[in-house]
Amino acid sequence: MIARLGWLVAMSVAAAGVIPAAESAQSYPTRPLRIVVGFQAGGGVDISSRAIGKQLTEALGQSVIVDNRPGASGNIAADIVAKAQPDGYTLLMSNLTIAIPSLFVKLPFDVNKDLVPVSLVAIGPSVLVVNPSLPINNVKELIAAAKAGPKQLIYGSGGLGNITHLEMVLFNNLAGVDMLHVPYKGGAPSVIGLLSGEVQMLFTSIPSVLPQITARKLKALAVSTAKRSAALPDVPTVDESGVRGYDAASWYGLFVPAGIAKNALNVLSREIVKIMKVQEVRERFANDGFEPVGSSPEQFGEFMRGEIAKWGKIVKSAGIKGE
Repeated sequence: MIARLGWLVAMSVAAAGVIPAAESAQSYPTRPLRIVVGFQAGGGVDISSRAIGKQLTEALGQSVIVDNRPGASGNIAADIVAKAQPDGYTLLMSNLTIAIPSLFVKLPFDVNKDLVPVSLVAIGPSVLVVNPSLPINNVKELIAAAKAGPKQLIYGSGGLGNITHLEMVLFNNLAGVDMLHVPYKGGAPSVIGLLSGEVQMLFTSIPSVLPQITARKLKALAVSTAKRSAALPDVPTVDESGVRGYDAASWYGLFVPAGIAKNALNVLSREIVKIMKVQEVRERFANDGFEPVGSSPEQFGEFMRGEIAKWGKIVKSAGIKGE
């Protein structure tokens, strides 16, 4: 009887230690959250983070702070989150660059081991535009001209290794053409270069050239994603224009440090999926040319593995050396 009583007491003590922890996990979150952004305030990643942070604050009943830590193509912020406590209170909002580690010689974190995908937030297609002085009206004509004169056509980009550069490398590879590349220091200067005639074409974000397309100052040949963009419904995709298998896009996604409790991860993922269905949020992203997504950690993880593999091959094929 005494032994039995001792066992019960021991079990009660053990339970007393477990219950608070369980309650703590179930009550997540109990304090403010932080979304670390690797880019300046006012940019696409920052604006997206603030739109989601506002909705998360309302959904979770806790403040969500956006912490801008710009530099190193977003890798400073990624490193901060990778080394943070995996308690669900520090998140990273990143863009496509995090899926291209081969662009960098050495990173202080391993995206596959140190960060856990929470949700793919949104995807944004690029549009292939040409200067009107180029007598080309569709992708088939562009490919024909490029094959007729290798290295004669010139395309611009937002920089070496930038998504707008890699999208054209992918195009060249799949279409079997060879065109000259002129990298600019950012998307805006590359558009100016196209309008002035310094380059003949480029891939760029839809919002950055939509006014010029509407005013017929630029010709839109195709969009980069597998399906058409609501912003340019009459413009075909590169794939349906004859370059089969072409699919490329910019995107935003949320990550947390590896080791996060399953409950906290599930709460965050569930709320992000809900938030991306809110009309106000959908309109916010649509205005920037992005399609809201909202996915499970498993779906985003699978997406990430595909992106890392795809863009790693593109970087290698282009001979881009890590910085």
